[in-house]
Amino acid sequence: MNRKQLILILLAGAVLGGIGYYLNRQKAASYERTDKLSTDKLLGDFPINDVAHVTVRQHDQVVNLVKGEAWTVKERGDYPASASDIIELARKLWDLRPAQSQKIGESQLARMELLPPDQGGATSATLVELKDKDGKLIRSVLLGKKSMRGGGSDPMGGGGWPNGRWLYLPDKPGTAWLVSETFNEIEPKADRWLLKDFFKLEKIRSVAVTYPEATNSWKISRETEGGEWKLADAGPEEQLDSGKTSSLSYAMSSPSFTDVVLAATPEQTGLDQATLISVQTFDDFNYTMKVGQKTNDNYYFNVTVTAALPKERTAGENETPEDKERLDKEFKEKRQKLEEKLAQERKLGQWTYLVSNWTVDSLLKERSHFLVEKKPETAPGSEKPDGAEGESEESSPDSGSESN
Repeated sequence: MNRKQLILILLAGAVLGGIGYYLNRQKAASYERTDKLSTDKLLGDFPINDVAHVTVRQHDQVVNLVKGEAWTVKERGDYPASASDIIELARKLWDLRPAQSQKIGESQLARMELLPPDQGGATSATLVELKDKDGKLIRSVLLGKKSMRGGGSDPMGGGGWPNGRWLYLPDKPGTAWLVSETFNEIEPKADRWLLKDFFKLEKIRSVAVTYPEATNSWKISRETEGGEWKLADAGPEEQLDSGKTSSLSYAMSSPSFTDVVLAATPEQTGLDQATLISVQTFDDFNYTMKVGQKTNDNYYFNVTVTAALPKERTAGENETPEDKERLDKEFKEKRQKLEEKLAQERKLGQWTYLVSNWTVDSLLKERSHFLVEKKPETAPGSEKPDGAEGESEESSPDSGSESN
């Protein structure tokens, strides 16, 4: 290699290095990474305590969460909403800080899924609006494409798993912001925001299931919490299987529901010809549940709760003044808790629910399920006498084993 060739190679390397440096600088310039970005709140210091209405919208789906005496879901007839989830969302937005920013034109919004819901179709952004009690807009933000770890910081990168999300602020156009929150839980689905606290069966005294077909109906009860379960109106040959009745002690101890049903008639839900489940507890609570038609993996369901709580405690014969004071205090505290439980569960009766099949299947059993299985009867003469299996052919008089 002569001197001229060496110079040409060095010049070419310098040019390529310069091009690479320029491209890297251009790419770095497209993202604003500064310490100042990480300390400023993206939505500013807005009055978080004034938030009384949250709207979540994506394409043709929308949910409105409204605060009155409590948070409710408008699309579910003002059914109670999960206040903790709403407060957590508002807090995240209030404390949101950008990790990166990128200048962006309107033509680039679609590829980053940042178009408003009325423009982008099924891949549009999720619009979150925070309003005050008078409906005045406090802040709004568009949630777009998720950033994927392993796919690079470029919004078009794929693979990996989500580690952030690109946002767009309608009041600050021209910039897309990357934040570390993915907001996976933010969906415009009404059932997602419902308060799923339901009733709870405790200290069950009796369970009765009444089917439209009366022969399948049954009632099983016990005298004490640890007592033996007994079948009401048991026939002479009906004997309860304790291995099967043991589950009744904790039946529906943690029931839940999937959704609240609006504008459905009893004929549409099957609640006009429902299977009835009646439960009485040792705390004097009475639950009447109607189970209607099954749709997919859920049943239409309604529950009515009543209670006859004793107002006074019956004192024992040999109670000392100290014992009486202590027991009266315990009785008062227990009654107060039961009254609160009754007030909460009584409200449930005004709604129709969808409950999962596993919630009620443990009680939707026919009468025969809880009985000891009968052993099949053997036809006369079909059984061999004891020791018959051990007899051999040689012992048979017709076997020809005897010698002449």
